[in-house]
Amino acid sequence: MAIDLFDRAGRSPRRTATVFTAVTCTALTLLATSCARGEDDVASEQPSGDTEAQAQVLDDAAGSDETCNIEQFGMEGFDLSEMKVGFSQSEAESNPFRITETASIEDEAEKRGIELITANAQSEFSQQISDVQGLMSQGAELLIIAPLNSDGWEPVLAEAERKQVPIVTIDRQINGTPCEDYVTFIGSDFVEQGRRAADQMIEALDGEGKVAILLGTPGNNVTTERTKGFKDRVAEKAPDIELVFEQTGEFTREGGQSVTEQLIQSEPDIDGVYAENDEMGIGAVTALRGAGKEPGDVKIVTIDGTETAVQNIIDGWIYAVIESNPRFGPLAFDAHEAFGKGEDVPVELIISDREYTAENAEEELPNAY
Repeated sequence: MAIDLFDRAGRSPRRTATVFTAVTCTALTLLATSCARGEDDVASEQPSGDTEAQAQVLDDAAGSDETCNIEQFGMEGFDLSEMKVGFSQSEAESNPFRITETASIEDEAEKRGIELITANAQSEFSQQISDVQGLMSQGAELLIIAPLNSDGWEPVLAEAERKQVPIVTIDRQINGTPCEDYVTFIGSDFVEQGRRAADQMIEALDGEGKVAILLGTPGNNVTTERTKGFKDRVAEKAPDIELVFEQTGEFTREGGQSVTEQLIQSEPDIDGVYAENDEMGIGAVTALRGAGKEPGDVKIVTIDGTETAVQNIIDGWIYAVIESNPRFGPLAFDAHEAFGKGEDVPVELIISDREYTAENAEEELPNAY
């Protein structure tokens, strides 16, 4: 079906509604949404929730005015349905974000009848570079990449340019030149996520106290931008909040627990913990529980929107969660489809994310992943 892309160059802001049924999710425009089943951290099905409420929605006011089309890219047009697509996942699918992200890509490819080949780098960047080169060797004509790191992609970008394989990146950016190295990036505004997390922490602590930051993996834009947004907002709005500790937990539950155990030793009177993803925040809960803390003794704010984290809000351990929606499948394939038809594709497509708090956690739990 034809995909009408929003022309950001024309700046005609609108958000197009999407029609859903119980078993299908038909994108009417690229500004519409995506849908995929949500899964918890052990890959079992969560409650079905409201498919429309679960879907990604683009923020019309965000993103880039710059666009890319296939003529600028130096390629001939193509029919997506006839193309072999390669998907490179960066991390093991034991993380609920990655489980849902991969399922969304696979489900959408199956629904559209597209041949999909996949690879998982298991959190090894050198392996991901080899994986993507391998996908192209296996005949992938289009790529969807969830990068582990933002830097170091030069070998892949050079080969993709030589073979004329367009790339759509999701969740994390690749440092390169839009419309030369890749077509578009689809993801959240990570600086804004950090700001919103800071707003929740400021509210939780009434603007004063000691706060620790559990940093994500070094070397990617998600960590850098979520940290910047949080620190800048705290400095601006709550100068009486003191950031006393920061250390990477590598975006893992085990890392979050280990770092928080160290934190408790060095800062036993800590008031708040900002975890740059849910998995580290859940690890922090385990560490605090093991140290004899009660729910709410330490205010925890996280980013992602997993079912386990939202349940921890209900249970009183986590104060708030800023969503980062991993259901990228429809938007990623919409972008490739529109690009193949010669339409202008914005080089940044920014998702509008919700928040989970004590006020809405029970009601919204079925829409977590």
